Amino acid sequence: MLDLVIDARQAALSPGFEVRRILPYRLRRMLGPFIFMDHAGPVQLAPERLPDLDVLPHPHIGLSTVSYLFGGQVTHRDSLGVQQIIRPGEVNWMTAGRGIAHSERFEDPATLAGGQLEMIQTWVALPESAEEDAPSFTNYQPHELPIFTDTGVWMRLIAGDAFGLRNDVRTHSPLFYLHVVLQPGARFGPPRGYPERGAYVAKGLVEVAGRRYGPGQLLVFTPGIDPVIVALEASTLMLLGGEPLGERFIWWNFVSSRKERIEQAKADWKAGRIELPPNDNAEFVPLPEDKTRPAGTGTPPPQALS
Repeated sequence: MLDLVIDARQAALSPGFEVRRILPYRLRRMLGPFIFMDHAGPVQLAPERLPDLDVLPHPHIGLSTVSYLFGGQVTHRDSLGVQQIIRPGEVNWMTAGRGIAHSERFEDPATLAGGQLEMIQTWVALPESAEEDAPSFTNYQPHELPIFTDTGVWMRLIAGDAFGLRNDVRTHSPLFYLHVVLQPGARFGPPRGYPERGAYVAKGLVEVAGRRYGPGQLLVFTPGIDPVIVALEASTLMLLGGEPLGERFIWWNFVSSRKERIEQAKADWKAGRIELPPNDNAEFVPLPEDKTRPAGTGTPPPQALS
């Protein structure tokens, strides 16, 4: 039923602000094309501390960042001049392609105070044919993301194709990404037709094959076997997976099928060749002074939230 259970690790983004990092993991670099996953919040912070959460402009190549909120709101700015507030139920999908820089700012105390901010961040690696595409950004509203309900089950298709549902979120390889809410006693399973599938438990308690799993655990399912997930209490899951892309290298915020391309991205950021957001360019995250080669383990941690 399960190939692996990944327990999220704590990762500090700023003083007093930690996230649960799920991917990458030393025993599992990717799940389908998904190469990174963070769960942030719920954050309990005084309004005057909100600037501490800000993620300054930083670069990406070779991936799409996917932002999805359970609560709160975040302001995105990028090299294309986009400024977009994301709210719960929306999706921010930014494709870095050959290179983009962006920031995430937390600018509304009324919305973010009191433990309301909670979000899931994923990165989707691009196939080789799209790694050098022009960067792009799209915000998708809740009405663009289909919802399915059944007895004890509510789910929203964030991206891809699953259970006969589709939407217009632009992806570059076969994948699925779902927000699922289960009521106690509900039974559910991942979509068929994908070789790599997993379920992240964001809230609640579920049972698979007689064993219990709770918040912060990613269940990686055995290919070709269809597990049954039973909710033991009200539970929130993120289901994700798809077709594997082959080997990918990751260093800091850079992902590529080629190590030398990551070295070029490092040089480009250090030399200022990746453009900063025109509406957020007074400061930025410098290239980490780290001599490790692109691989994953032992490399500088990603500049999440995204």
